[in-house]
Formats: sequence, structure tokens, C-alpha cells
Amino acid sequence: MKTVNPDLIRLNTASVPFLSLFILALLAVPVKQTYAKWEQVPGILSRIRVPQFADRDFRITDYGAIDDGRTDCTEAFQKAIAAAHEAGGGRVVVPVASFLTGPIHLKSNVNLYISKGATVRFAVDPDKYMPVVFTRFEGVECLNFSPLIYAYGQDNIAVTGEGVLDGQAGETNWWRWKKTQGEDVKILNRQGQAGVPVEQRIFGAGHELRPNMIQPYKCKNVLIEGVTIRNSPMWHIHPVLSINITVRNVTVIGHGPNNDGCNPESCRDVLIQGCHFDTGDDCIAIKSGRNNDGRRVNVPSENIIIQDCIMKDGHGGVVIGSEMSGGVKHVYAENCTMDSPNLDRALRIKTNSVRGGTVENVFLRNVTIGQVSETVLKINFFYGEGDTGNHTPMVRNIVMENVTSQKSRHALSIRGYDRSPIQGIHLKNCIFDNVKESNILVGVKGLVMDNVRINGEHVKLEK
Repeated sequence: MKTVNPDLIRLNTASVPFLSLFILALLAVPVKQTYAKWEQVPGILSRIRVPQFADRDFRITDYGAIDDGRTDCTEAFQKAIAAAHEAGGGRVVVPVASFLTGPIHLKSNVNLYISKGATVRFAVDPDKYMPVVFTRFEGVECLNFSPLIYAYGQDNIAVTGEGVLDGQAGETNWWRWKKTQGEDVKILNRQGQAGVPVEQRIFGAGHELRPNMIQPYKCKNVLIEGVTIRNSPMWHIHPVLSINITVRNVTVIGHGPNNDGCNPESCRDVLIQGCHFDTGDDCIAIKSGRNNDGRRVNVPSENIIIQDCIMKDGHGGVVIGSEMSGGVKHVYAENCTMDSPNLDRALRIKTNSVRGGTVENVFLRNVTIGQVSETVLKINFFYGEGDTGNHTPMVRNIVMENVTSQKSRHALSIRGYDRSPIQGIHLKNCIFDNVKESNILVGVKGLVMDNVRINGEHVKLEK
């Protein structure tokens, strides 16, 4: 920070009031930049409170649901949710059996409870997910097929229980669209770049943009707990522009294309705790909108706490990006286990100069890694479009402490821009064994390794 020349202060002491002198004196003192720390976590957790619900049950079988796993129960779900909402709230109970349904739209003060031994199977006919709803597809707002479980602008909602939510996606239905969706994705991205009004970005029937499994959009006080979620058309859990979210003791299993586990996007105060992820894409991916559309909305993801999770297969354990044009800050991940030859990276940050965005204050501690196939820490400014845009990203203050890995290709792979180096990476008390290749360090400033061992050798580096 540039300081004030003391001679300029002395020139005016005879005529400047005391208060002005005091302010000038403060300006003359260099200010040390401060960063978020782990000490902020208790304050964040104190704000994340699970919603409470009235002690009333509404069984879907009382509203016409048939438990044969073949009869469409969409209307029964709608009626039970409406009754609970109108009564002031309560649990909509799915009893022990198998039920087939189309989209489920939650309302305020309703807890969708999936009993242990119950399975909710979602229809794979895209027409069931019409009419279109307000949503995001890969970080760009649009009107598209309804997510399988959806809520818009609702307060105090939950999906709980120990039952199963099965999206039934596979290569014969939703997943095959990955191969044919290209033109629709291009059209939507062009609309986002051009600032076409969202109400004119209409997809759904006749198009091939896959919906997500669970999406609370612009909601407050959200709980997703206990359930097993599998085989989503696309991302499994995707809260957007929502506040106060708890995802706890959830199991996510899905190996289809873009089958991310939990992707909070432009959300604040989020706890992801005790979850098990076994996915075809990122286990947890924190996002905030893509390109001009993300900058138009301009809401970061912030105050994200990840605790006691298990990550198996996936492209990354804890990931930030690539749709992160609105920025991401204050991410805390601790006491997690990551281990699979099919898990590519532990901590990954991905962006480029088309997507831009600022990522700051990311903390990882007490993480045990059996193996990852590529890299423990990967930060890449050349993801996707590479350095072809006018929105230079910034990444700073990334701290890893007490992280151990038994096998990887690299310990670190960090590629920033010379004009925007990745700053303030601090590794402390970390052990990386069976590392095959050297670190990749390009466009890095302020890298500190404190008590770090790679393949048994102490590495003390300041770059």
C-alpha cells in the first residue's frame, strides 16, 4: 500500500484541525492486508440453522399415491405438499414402498420425508418436466425443464429421511443428451453473452438441456439430510442464489456425464457435512454463474463449510469453478477423506480469462488422501477457453494444512498468468508420498511451504 509522505503532513499542521491530523496520521501508517481465517468458522456456523417444521404428517398415500412403482404419483405429491403448506407446514411422508413420479415442487414450511426403505423413482420422459421453470444451466439463467425436486423463492424447506431418490437417468435416456446437446448449449451461452432477457431464453421441450436433481432457487433455510440420491440427469444437488443451507449425511452415487454431487451456486452460509460422494464428475463444485450472465447477476458463493465428508470417484474432491464469474470466497474444508484411482484431484480451482472471477480465502485442513490420479492441489487459469478473454481471474490466499496423500502424479499443479499470478498459497505440515512427477508452478507469487515433505524429503520453498 502506498504511504503518505510525512513532509506533506508537516506542511499543514498549523491550519489543520486535530481530527484531520489524526486521520492523516493513520494514512501515513502502512496497513497490513488481513485474510479470513479458521476463527471465522464458528460465526458462520452460528448462522446456519436447520429449519423447523410443524409436527404434522401428510402421507402421500392419503392423497392418491399408488405404491406399485409404476403408477404416476405426481398429482399425489402435489396435493400432499399443497395440504401441508396450507396447514402451516409439516412432513410430507413417503412410506415404505416404491413410488414413480414426475417433478416435485416444494413449498414453504414443507419437509419431504423419504422413509427408510422407501424409494422415489423419477420418470425419464422429458415431457413430464414441463412446463419450463426459471433455472440455471451450467451457470446461465434460462427457462428449462423442471429439476426433479424444485423450489423457487420458498422458505423453510427440506428433503429428509433415509430412503432413496432415484433419478433413473442412464445411457438410454437423459445421459445420452450429453452427446447431442451441443447446439442448445451454444445458443444459451450466446444469449447469456448478449444479455438476452431471461424470459426469452426458452428451452425445455424440443431441446436437450438436462435438468438437475434437487434445486432450491432463491430459497432460505434449506435442509437436505439422510437420503441417498442417485443417477441424476445432471448435477445432483444444486442450490442457487439461496441462503442458509445444510446438506448433511447424504449419499450421492451417480456416474453419468456431469453427475456432480453437490454444487452450491451463488449461495451464502452453506454447510456440507458427513456426506459420501461417488460421482462421475466433481464431488463438490462451488460455482457463481458463467461469463457475462454470472457477472450480470454478480452474486458470489461465500461462507461454504465442508466437514467430515468422503469423496470416492470424481473429477475433484473440493472444486471451485469453472462457472465462477461472480466469485467465490471463504471456503473451509476439514476432516475429509478422499481415496480412489478414479478421483482426479483433491482441491481444484478452474477458470480462465473468459470466465474470470475472484477466488479468495480457501482453507483445507486435516484431509487424508489415499490416492488421486492426477494432483493434490490444482489451480488452472487455462481451463476450457484458455487465455482468450478480457476478464482476468484472480486467486489468492489458499491454505492447506495437515493434508496427507499416499499417491498422486503431482503434488501441485498451478498455472496462473504472469499479469495475474496466483498469490498467497501456503502449505503447512503436509506429506505427499509416491509422487511420480515434479510440481508444475507457473504464474505463482507468494507460495510458502512450511514443513512439507514430498517423497520423504523436506521441501521448504518460498516463491
